[in-house]
Amino acid sequence: MLSFDIRSLESHAAVVDEALSANDPVWQSDDPKPDGAAHVSGRLSAAGPGRFYWHGRIEGDVVLECSRCLSETRAHVSDEAHLIFAEAGDEDIDDPDVYQLDAHTTELDLRPALREEWLLAAPAFALCQEDCKGLCARCGADLNAGPCGCEDAVRGSHARSSHLHRSR
Repeated sequence: MLSFDIRSLESHAAVVDEALSANDPVWQSDDPKPDGAAHVSGRLSAAGPGRFYWHGRIEGDVVLECSRCLSETRAHVSDEAHLIFAEAGDEDIDDPDVYQLDAHTTELDLRPALREEWLLAAPAFALCQEDCKGLCARCGADLNAGPCGCEDAVRGSHARSSHLHRSR
């Protein structure tokens, strides 16, 4: 459960140790979603009238495309988050690090803020292996599987640079 009754938070903190599923409706279609579920742990407590403070972690694995060969690869995401939630009208509401709560809401849902933290922590680019050779620029073959047989690939990568020198 990642949604909390604000009235109960005003009297005592909530300790969280939950999973945020990749199937949760908080995720948007283009998001790098967790592989399975992201583990969420931390503490949510009152930080004054109409203000709440979250300190916790979100972690899990994400499936991405390799930036060079486009094969599926995994990366680990782990982020420690310190979040402030404040009711509309609070003097700090213009701060981009403060999440706005509707003045009449009775629940604080951590999921949108945790989604944002996940998106910021997930790598934008990933490699299937450090020495990934990528795809052949001519035929599109995965060069990790071996040479593709194209003339440029047979001659090696220096053929491209020597062509550039000749064109000057």
